[in-house]
Amino acid sequence: EVQLVESGGGSGQPGGSLRLSCVVSGFILRTYTMSWVRQAPGKELEWVSHITSGRTTTSYADSVKGRFTISRDNTKNTLYLQMDNLKPEDTAVYYCALGSLRNWRQLGSWGQGTQVTVSS
Repeated sequence: EVQLVESGGGSGQPGGSLRLSCVVSGFILRTYTMSWVRQAPGKELEWVSHITSGRTTTSYADSVKGRFTISRDNTKNTLYLQMDNLKPEDTAVYYCALGSLRNWRQLGSWGQGTQVTVSS
């Protein structure tokens, strides 16, 4: 029923930019807080950012604050992550997930992921 499909990943240079998208089906996006999470090689899943359903308040992990911007277009049921000033440490598979920093793991809904590789 619930489907989350990420796209927009690829290769980027340090200091460059990428924009990730997540198309949602099976539920109405505007009613849910949504997150981006990532998994670097050999590392645990790491929460990156979320955006709330009401006032669209945003929160970011310290590692990406000031560089990444989360947004949503509820009319298109699409979540975005604008990634600027990329660093090699951003290399990971990125997933969109239902829920916030507090509860995304409990809700257990995320997509197939999209690979981001940052290198010179």
